[in-house]
Amino acid sequence: MNGSESKLYLWYLAMRPKTLPAAAAPVAVGSAAAIADGVFAFLPAFAAFFGALLLQIAVNLANDYFDAKNEIDGEKRLGPVRVTQSGLIPPRQVKGAMVATLVASGLVFCYLTLVGGLVIFLVAVASVLAALAYSGGPYPLASHGLGELFVFIFFGLVAVCGTYWVQALSLSWLVVVASIAPGLLISAIMVVNNLRDIPTDEEAGKRTLAVRLGRMKTITLYRAMVLVPYFMMVPLAFAGVGFSVLFTFFTLPMAIMLCDEVRGISGSDLNYTLARTAKLSLFFSLLFAAGLIV
Repeated sequence: MNGSESKLYLWYLAMRPKTLPAAAAPVAVGSAAAIADGVFAFLPAFAAFFGALLLQIAVNLANDYFDAKNEIDGEKRLGPVRVTQSGLIPPRQVKGAMVATLVASGLVFCYLTLVGGLVIFLVAVASVLAALAYSGGPYPLASHGLGELFVFIFFGLVAVCGTYWVQALSLSWLVVVASIAPGLLISAIMVVNNLRDIPTDEEAGKRTLAVRLGRMKTITLYRAMVLVPYFMMVPLAFAGVGFSVLFTFFTLPMAIMLCDEVRGISGSDLNYTLARTAKLSLFFSLLFAAGLIV
């Protein structure tokens, strides 16, 4: 690997690719609901996906930069390499990339505002501010037990409903309810991340939800977030959405395996659980989307 390839790989690591399905999953569900209602529009749907992807990358870069700046990351860290703390990429470059990514997402949101109106503008402002407040600012959300709530709101409710809104310019009860399942599964990714980091976060004074709850209650929370989406599919099927939403049950064996696995391992082994949880959120959402369309 030459120098330029090595540098690109470091930026690839900085973006934390294992978390990026969180951008695709809710957009797939929101767009599928739009297709089902006959209001699908390709350009707004694609822009919603691209904006969500940029926002996810910006959150990851901000987390990398601010955690290093606030000396939360350390040598005992068990998660993937943090490029700022490790000195692999200078802090000013990581900060610059974070700002550039937020600006790019802002440009995408400008287009979506033209399509979706004032509602989308307010969503865009809230999303950018929340992305910065997740790890930075005077009261970092992730350090005060609010990280999972942030993820559920912005990568679940807002992402699904916003994707539908820019195509239909309205919302329905189905879209709001449909946003809950991917929101829970994407939040479960964060729960695994924080479960792994309980010892180092406690040492650094980072009061994540996992630190507040403790290991066993965090595992219970993870299992609930992973399994509740399946329980939601049954009433949706009987409520007239169609039994095709039960396609999601093809991923249930994977969900059960993860629920069993998360209790038996700890430390860096949870990195694999995190990656598989991200895959579960994507596969579930794609099958849910297919079910809505059928």
